[in-house]
Amino acid sequence: MSRKFFVGGNWKLNGDKKSLGELIQTMNGAKVDPNVEVVCGAPSIYLDFARSKLDAKFGVAAQNCYKVAKGAFTGEISPAMIKDCGVNWVILGHSERRHVFGESDELIGQKTAHALESGLGVIACIGEKLDEREGGITEKVVFAQTKVIADNVKDWSKVVLAYEPVWAIGTGKTASPQQAQEVHEKLRVWLKDNVSEAVANSVRIIYGGSVTGGTCKELASQKDVDGFLVGGASLKPEFVEIINAKV
Repeated sequence: MSRKFFVGGNWKLNGDKKSLGELIQTMNGAKVDPNVEVVCGAPSIYLDFARSKLDAKFGVAAQNCYKVAKGAFTGEISPAMIKDCGVNWVILGHSERRHVFGESDELIGQKTAHALESGLGVIACIGEKLDEREGGITEKVVFAQTKVIADNVKDWSKVVLAYEPVWAIGTGKTASPQQAQEVHEKLRVWLKDNVSEAVANSVRIIYGGSVTGGTCKELASQKDVDGFLVGGASLKPEFVEIINAKV
């Protein structure tokens, strides 16, 4: 079956109302491939702003959430709050959450379960660090991360898997199209063996890690690369080029 190409923009801790407003105007006015699902990951304080300003054809995502709906958890936001802002997606397990903020596989699994139960779509991130790739344990690492996510998913139609080699995020290094395709293909085989063939064929596996207007076309041509999670370039007009990578 054909999988709808998915491009996520992760704005991270960037932007203000002026610069994001300008970016949103650019996106709203751009000619974008109608066969691509586009979701912008805004800082939580700007979720309402992004959702109210972005054209309805674009989705919005929170960049994180907590594992319960409400309570004494200072500084956290819940899927219920995200949905109350008209936002339908959340990014979970990003390498910066794992490695800067110390989030465990277990916590990411619990967040995934709660977000899905609350009706959010989840962009679930996995990926190995440089020492893990050089040590030859890329598969072991990404399969272990994927298993914790898979154990917490009932409805895979609401999940996009984002493979982001940590050594390629924000470093200017990009996995070669062949390196990306190899991991994506192995992930699909893992899903077939551990979840089901139907899920393996239907779930979108997107690539993240220094994706730019210059690298996106060749990456997009790979059989098992179903889109991108874009960092820095998602704050620039070239994001439109990346959305249109298949055109």
